[in-house]
Amino acid sequence: MPHVVIALGSNIDKERNLPQAVAMLREMGQVIAVAPVYESAPVGLLAQPNFWNTAVHLYTSLTPTQLKQTVIGVIETKLKRVRQADPNAPRTIDADIILYGDFVGEYDGGDGRSRPLPDPDLLKFPHVAVPVADLLPDGRHPITGERLADLAARLMGEAEEKTGVRPLWKRDDITMGDNHAA
Repeated sequence: MPHVVIALGSNIDKERNLPQAVAMLREMGQVIAVAPVYESAPVGLLAQPNFWNTAVHLYTSLTPTQLKQTVIGVIETKLKRVRQADPNAPRTIDADIILYGDFVGEYDGGDGRSRPLPDPDLLKFPHVAVPVADLLPDGRHPITGERLADLAARLMGEAEEKTGVRPLWKRDDITMGDNHAA
């Protein structure tokens, strides 16, 4: 079975929704580890609350399409995710397949749009790359070959240099259960 990494984020009732999403993933699959929680400022639409972000490493026999439609779709529906015209709008939960083993290609998201794997946000945003790197620090990006820990450190450095502030910070006071990455 391939290893899969799903990124999770929330900024609406995040104290309830993020742990609930992790719990639902535990019920629906074989969770190997959960990354620490990070708080990050919003991207794009800035007039909204900060996000909490984490990532979950799991094994599944589901294809990416099946995983998106039968697991992630169910979680987003149960947690009342409302998609708005602005993709950066506040949300109860955002769940995305970031890595599906070493697979490089596209899958059907169930909404008429194909989605790329690995998720391009892994190469763009520290709030995605850092939790993923916590789970698989020595893993390699399937396209660039870059070590995930190095990728996360690079994105953090670039973002901090650009803005003068850290783009996210670890929330040691928040746990998602007893199954954390180191």
